[in-house]
Amino acid sequence: MSTEQVHTGSEPAKSDLKVRAIAGVVMAAVAIGLLWLGGLAFLTLTLVIGALVLREWCTVTGAGQPRIVYLLALTLLAAGFGLAGAGNWPMGFALTLGGGAFLGLAGLVLKQRSLRWVGPGLIYAAVPALALAWLRHLPDGFKIVLWVMVAVAMTDTCAYFAGRRFGGPKLAPRISPKKTWSGLIGGTIGAALSGWVLGALFGLPLEKAIWLAGGAAVLAVVSQMGDLGESALKRAFDVKDSGSILPGHGGIMDRVDGLVAAAPLVALAELFGLGIGALL
Repeated sequence: MSTEQVHTGSEPAKSDLKVRAIAGVVMAAVAIGLLWLGGLAFLTLTLVIGALVLREWCTVTGAGQPRIVYLLALTLLAAGFGLAGAGNWPMGFALTLGGGAFLGLAGLVLKQRSLRWVGPGLIYAAVPALALAWLRHLPDGFKIVLWVMVAVAMTDTCAYFAGRRFGGPKLAPRISPKKTWSGLIGGTIGAALSGWVLGALFGLPLEKAIWLAGGAAVLAVVSQMGDLGESALKRAFDVKDSGSILPGHGGIMDRVDGLVAAAPLVALAELFGLGIGALL
């Protein structure tokens, strides 16, 4: 998730922070509620998020023109989710991954700019969203996805306040000049603490809760890399925000960039039996 880690300079107005906080609470409540319901409700949420991310990607990169290219990618995304909803998860992932790779390569061969960019955009939007939906359908899916969401959210929040409070050396000044190492450290500590707390709430013994804390710390670093990746994309196209759909938060991509990086990693870990599902 994108957040500016600021120590000096102009501070956000209190009213802006209030709007941001209220919007954040509402979004969290809706997401957790649909996560709790699972099934079609959560699959629909991830589909909507994936579709919005794809739209914003196309807006940022200019891949939405001609519109037929965007509609083709959107159709592939919806078809992938349709296969997943029918229980064919491998084909859902294969369609979106293969479709995105094909569109991107076709764009390179044909020297067609929109195709070249819409292919990676389809993969960026669909694969993390499908990964979250697949994680939720696992036996301990609610706990796994909640752990991921809380770890990424705490990374975002603690990085923001630690960066403002301590400042210091910049993390990646050419990509995101306001992000600091103190923000990354603060976000990692916050995520680790959240993982330990969730482990305790899940009723796990101390040693297993510590594993959840360590895993959350790893996710903190991964999610910050996702944040920087989205910042690099926007900087390459000279765009400040990916959109304005969320009050005080910018676009959907600005909110889920950390999850985009974290969700596929967690899904791969669970697929190979190396995730926290083995601890729950």
